[in-house]
Amino acid sequence: MEVVTRALPSVITKLGDLLVGEYKLQKGVKGEIRFLQAELESMKGALEEVSNTPADQLHIQDKIWAKDLRELSYDIEDNIDTFMVRGEGNEQAKLRGIKKFIDRSVGLFRKAKVRHGIANEIRGIKSRVEEVAKRHDRYKLSNSNVAKHVPIDPRLLYQYDKVTELVGIEEARDEIIRILMEGNEVSKQQDKIISIVGFGGLGKTTLADVVYKKLRAQFECAAFVSVSQTPDLKELLKRMFCQLVGRECNKSSDVARELREFLENKRYFVVIDDIWKLSDFKMIKCALPGNNVGSKIITTTRDLNIAEQAGSVYKLQPISPNNSRKLFFRRIFGNDDKDNNEEEERCPNNELAEVSDKILKKCAGVPLAIITMASLLACKARDKMEWYEVYNSVGTGLENNLDVENMRKILSFSYYELPCHLRACLLYLSIFPEDYKIEKDRLVRMWIGEGFIKCEKVGKSLFELGESYFNELINRSMIQPIHDSLDDMISSYRVHDMVLDLICSLSSEENFVTVLSNMGGTSPSNTIRRLSIQNGQESHVMAQATFSMKHARSFVVFLAADSIVLPLDCCRVLRVLDLEDCDLSQADSSLKCLGNIHHLRYLGLRGTAISQLPEEIGNLQFLQTLDVRDNEIFRLPSSVVKLRKLMFLYIDEYRTRVPNGIGNLTCLEELSWLHIDDSTRNIVEELGQLTELRTLHIVLDEWNDKLLECICKLQKMQELIIMVDSSQRIIGGLDAWVGPRHLRVLSTQHSCWFSTLPAWVNPLLLPNLTRLCINVRELHQADLEILGRLPALRVLKLKVDNKDLGILTGFVVGAGAFPCLLSCGFCQFVWPVVFQHGAMPRLRNLRFRLFYLREARGIAWNDGSLDLSLGNLPSLQDVKAYLRCDGADKEEAEQAKAALTHEAEMHPNHPRHYIYIRGVPAPDWYSFPPFF
Repeated sequence: MEVVTRALPSVITKLGDLLVGEYKLQKGVKGEIRFLQAELESMKGALEEVSNTPADQLHIQDKIWAKDLRELSYDIEDNIDTFMVRGEGNEQAKLRGIKKFIDRSVGLFRKAKVRHGIANEIRGIKSRVEEVAKRHDRYKLSNSNVAKHVPIDPRLLYQYDKVTELVGIEEARDEIIRILMEGNEVSKQQDKIISIVGFGGLGKTTLADVVYKKLRAQFECAAFVSVSQTPDLKELLKRMFCQLVGRECNKSSDVARELREFLENKRYFVVIDDIWKLSDFKMIKCALPGNNVGSKIITTTRDLNIAEQAGSVYKLQPISPNNSRKLFFRRIFGNDDKDNNEEEERCPNNELAEVSDKILKKCAGVPLAIITMASLLACKARDKMEWYEVYNSVGTGLENNLDVENMRKILSFSYYELPCHLRACLLYLSIFPEDYKIEKDRLVRMWIGEGFIKCEKVGKSLFELGESYFNELINRSMIQPIHDSLDDMISSYRVHDMVLDLICSLSSEENFVTVLSNMGGTSPSNTIRRLSIQNGQESHVMAQATFSMKHARSFVVFLAADSIVLPLDCCRVLRVLDLEDCDLSQADSSLKCLGNIHHLRYLGLRGTAISQLPEEIGNLQFLQTLDVRDNEIFRLPSSVVKLRKLMFLYIDEYRTRVPNGIGNLTCLEELSWLHIDDSTRNIVEELGQLTELRTLHIVLDEWNDKLLECICKLQKMQELIIMVDSSQRIIGGLDAWVGPRHLRVLSTQHSCWFSTLPAWVNPLLLPNLTRLCINVRELHQADLEILGRLPALRVLKLKVDNKDLGILTGFVVGAGAFPCLLSCGFCQFVWPVVFQHGAMPRLRNLRFRLFYLREARGIAWNDGSLDLSLGNLPSLQDVKAYLRCDGADKEEAEQAKAALTHEAEMHPNHPRHYIYIRGVPAPDWYSFPPFF
């Protein structure tokens, strides 16, 4: 019912727009609109109570009434939107000539017909509202025992790393590692497989992941893949190939054969997560050569039979009562004193101790249940009675019966405790397949397109508000974030399969999303509101998609077929259309229908093999997102500049050009990428008009002096990437620019250089800067110390030119410098950088490039050996160095390589390390994780 409570305010607002707008409604219609507003306001109040009640606790009459009202709300909004599109617009002024007179007369006649049509629609809607009202006795609820709505405490926001920190997992991790790495002589001479088995929510994937992260550096190559219930094994093998080999496989190749050949005689480590069918595991195992000395495989499954046939079985048990209490209280109260185990096991609030124990007993040591319940209680007041209400509402719990139904009761209760706006956003996740890795920004843009996100604060963008919705779902443990390996920021997420099962069930019940696939799916309703086609490789799946599509608001396809034909001509009220990675190379005629989908807000055509967009795309006056990356489009149609409400535009950085007039798109917040060459040089001046830009990625064939003036006008900029694709270095082109205070990402690559480190790059003026990749011609120790004080910096790539300037001094990273840095690259430094104890405490990835070894003999050499003090970097995982031997003989170069290799090998973490010397043949670079 949250779908209705979220939709009704929008309908009520649009009815108000009809009253005050210049739509010249027929006589009497305004009075009927006022009646509808009053009735819908009454419905809204009653529905807010109903929506907070689990479906199994509702009276049947309430369910029927809510269903009728849901469909009615959709229809009202569709009718109003259709009228507004057809009826708004200014008549042409100062018409001249007989042709323009005729055009104007015909236009006025058509508008008169539209106004007559909306009058009939309003009267018809009024009749339907009255009919629904009478059927439910004027909206009085038959069920008086509806759940009490509890407001959310806005003070409780926690970091996700504390939420998912499974207490006691170290014991299971170490046991798995012991089994994997130890054994008799026979097991050491062949690959070893261990299968983690247990029911949903126990933490199998989390355990496999921590083992993987602990061990992967000890193997030549590694991969972690998830299978799920309905896997695309071909795509899965491609992902595994990419992780193990370090590059994409050839499209026409036999992936399994090529993978076996690559892995022959290599020590590999592979995790195959979430296996549902033994046949799937056997297919994957065929791509992994057996009898490889020291290679290891971990599988996870809920099926003991699969686990026993896959390898050695490790039965994952629920966590102990003590660890359950630690996990529970740490999530609610923020306890993080790991040195005081006894304190962590006690409830900080004595009044809540008894009810906490009762709740934990129901959770029965299942981490997912504990985290979910704790996340719910963290958003409530510290009131014993409220906590007992939660306890009494969950059901019999898991203490006597570890089955799915009891787990769903816990998850369901947390779902109904969400505010209405978050419930609609959560249900929308059912549009994605199981185990699908969903990009956060893509999801937020789809929410915006659907109208789930409404502006609540002046000056706060819809996207920023959507990000706060996303973060709240994470805080409540309803979705599982995936952190970027480079900067540890949340870039995407997955939905736990038990949570997905719940929301798919609720979504189907409310006719929120219809799922079709050749593996089955939800049964299509008579009216499809949102359609998701998943794994549909058979023609009959697409044939079903045309079934009652005229009311569809979202149409999302996850298709592996060679090509598809889209039923777009009947999707007239569509808001979201996402066809990412579908083959539309034969769909030119279908794409021409895009111009008729006047309500479209989101158009995702990434990787669809199209070569052009139709000119009719300019008709989409409400379009907010246009994504055409990874296609063969050379130029966007000129009509794109008519999209005055466009907020997000994504095109290919080198291939696609934009037309003149881009400055008309004054609502743009993100533009990636903009390529400027001879044919588009004048567009640079238009950038200054895009004052709402938060993200700009731009490529220039050569430097344009007008760029500086334009970007100085963009004071809302948070992410700026500038690439100058020129053989000549541009020095000082950005020296006069001052980055805005809220800048988060700055990258000036290739030929664009700052003369010196800008004065505004300091911790006071850039408190939010997380990623900095710049070229600075002249750098001194004091500059490095300033950079080391940036409080939020996570990624640094620094390229200098000190050698050409004759600056041959060394650099030292002091204690406490770069407190948050995770990835660092130093390029063209004369001296190797030396790290003191306490420097870069979180650094994982370290890159050196182009040292000049002859000059380096001195500060960095200790007792005749090169010493960078890598041992002072406690979190180091990967080291890569490319040594340039200018002025050094081969023996000196080999000594330097040996010294760096020794440092890496002696590091307690045993980081992966590759040390190369210029001019000496190097191993396959693809086998090393990409960075920069």
